[in-house]
Amino acid sequence: MKNIIVPIDFSEESIKGLKVALLFSKHQHTNIQLVYVMKKSNDFRPVSFEEEKTYARKKLEDIIAQFEPTLKNDSTLRYIIKQGKIYHEVVSQAESYKDSVISMSTHGSSGFEELFIGSNAFKIISATDLPVITINKGECPETINRILLPIDISQKSRQKVSYTAIMAKLFNAEIHVVSVTSSHGKKIMQRLEAYTNQVAGYLHSLKLPVEKDSLVGDNLTNIIIEYAEKINAELISVMKDPTSTFDFVSGNYTLQMITKSPMLILNITPKILGHAGSFSTFGG
Repeated sequence: MKNIIVPIDFSEESIKGLKVALLFSKHQHTNIQLVYVMKKSNDFRPVSFEEEKTYARKKLEDIIAQFEPTLKNDSTLRYIIKQGKIYHEVVSQAESYKDSVISMSTHGSSGFEELFIGSNAFKIISATDLPVITINKGECPETINRILLPIDISQKSRQKVSYTAIMAKLFNAEIHVVSVTSSHGKKIMQRLEAYTNQVAGYLHSLKLPVEKDSLVGDNLTNIIIEYAEKINAELISVMKDPTSTFDFVSGNYTLQMITKSPMLILNITPKILGHAGSFSTFGG
């Protein structure tokens, strides 16, 4: 998580993606790159792409002048201007770096309006296997003290653990491991308890502070967000696998989480494991 790509459209909302990236620079050397994909903005109607490029360069340099002094740990803040489909250009830029993460707002008001609003925000998350941190209309937190790690009955759900542990170690954050289900079945509850105990044990072995709990309800998105608000969590760790029929945060649920949550969302893509019982590495 040392290379962070931030899509930008110069709106205040999109700047929040940069503010999230700046949190990382407080704890480690971080290379932050702003990505602007040329597309006529509401507040600027250029005659040509060259004119828009000049306009964008000036805006990006102004942003760097404003935020570069806040960088810590010899971190860097740069930018690139691209042409093409917004989600494709952002993803390709992120995937050109090793160990990169995308940090972005889910809302914007100008050139990235198509990207940031509604289902188009989901495109950029769906188009990459890289972790994506999203921020909704809430304010960027000053730090990350508590992370909510929901665990459901699916095997893929537990693959969030390794990335979540990295985040927790970086920010010295407490992890709340919470089992979630809409079923009151005894066998399912027992399996979930075993899963959460295993995850908590692994995190304890990393010397991370851990709390455990369980949630049961029909609307899992809502009860997860309500619980996160209750414990004052700054981040929720979720899977972003739209093909799984078992993940509670797949497909439409992923979109619900990133659009409803007032706190940061860490979106993780699960790996394809060798057999159904594999669990020891937590997807790491």
